Amino acid sequence: MKRTLVLFFLLVSAMAIAQPKVDVDKQIQLCVNQYKGMLAVCTDTTLFPQSISPDGSLYKRKSDWWCSGFFGGSLWYLFEATKDDSLKRAAEKWTMAVAKEQYNKGTHDLGFMLYCPFGNGYRLTNNPTYKTVMLNGAQSLSTRFDPKVGVIKSWNNFNGYKYPVIIDNMMNLEFLFWAAKTSGNKKFYNICISHADKTLKNHFRPDYSSYHVVCYDSVGNVMARKTAQGYADSSAWARGQAWGLYGYTVMYRETKDKKYLDQAVKIASFYMNNPTLPADKIPYWDFNSPSIPNDVRDASAAAVAASALLELSGYVKKDKSKSYINFAEQVLQNLSGPEYFATEGNQHFILKHSTGHKPAKSEIDTPIIYADYYYIEALLRYKKLMARG
Repeated sequence: MKRTLVLFFLLVSAMAIAQPKVDVDKQIQLCVNQYKGMLAVCTDTTLFPQSISPDGSLYKRKSDWWCSGFFGGSLWYLFEATKDDSLKRAAEKWTMAVAKEQYNKGTHDLGFMLYCPFGNGYRLTNNPTYKTVMLNGAQSLSTRFDPKVGVIKSWNNFNGYKYPVIIDNMMNLEFLFWAAKTSGNKKFYNICISHADKTLKNHFRPDYSSYHVVCYDSVGNVMARKTAQGYADSSAWARGQAWGLYGYTVMYRETKDKKYLDQAVKIASFYMNNPTLPADKIPYWDFNSPSIPNDVRDASAAAVAASALLELSGYVKKDKSKSYINFAEQVLQNLSGPEYFATEGNQHFILKHSTGHKPAKSEIDTPIIYADYYYIEALLRYKKLMARG
């Protein structure tokens, strides 16, 4: 009898531990409600929802803006979660609205612009048109790689430097890995390895925080380490740390090279254990802002990091895996609460309190489209993890 009771309580405890602390289905339905409202007011597919203007109006951008793919990508995720055909039709419409950017060689952001909508759409429908668009886009992106420098150029000019590379660029490598596997063209794979290795060497400080911008000369020597969107050249801009974490997690997934896993784990440690990280795990826009604790947060950085940690949890040992899941779970709980999550209003965006480019006084403490995308992605990853137990 005693042994039976012990086994019973162990079973109850295990079930309690396994119970998800975020009601994903409820949150997804609330996201759907918001985005159906967004679809009702966004009828011109040449203008993409981006954020809220200082005057409170909906701020939109054209398809050549780096964020143009996130709306379609979020719609695909919501369709995947609900099987709502109206969301599929909307996702198809807003995905094809970005198609002309497949030939855009003037930006490094084609991973965001094309892979988020077309990649998710192709994964869910196998539409051959999406495949063609992405392969063309990958070819366009590859033209920004100079083998003499060894990295993909981000911007064409930054404060007089002709070959600036931002940590955000790690996010485009998943797109090129897909292109390498789909086309059989090893060039795309080799670009990923070269870019990731050189970024690992030059973008990170001894504490595994990253610079935002590294400027190279024409043969790959570092000329300067700067910031554009962070507080200072030497500071840790919060979303930049999340981009790096996500990027090196993808690098390990695609190559199984342990040095990328080690890098992701070290970035995760810097992020999760940072002394300026608030109790709710939603970071200030820059970990080194002198205005902490009286400064703005960045919910988008939190969403990106949570999504990355949920994937990273599958590549590490049990104790570390549990810590990553617990951290991401706390982030999702807080992003799903009333402080950060909008159940109505908010110009139909999902999350509040993101910060885009504070030094430029742009998109400060406002909803931003990519925060929604990575929040939805993290919810779906969390649900799959919980389902696996």
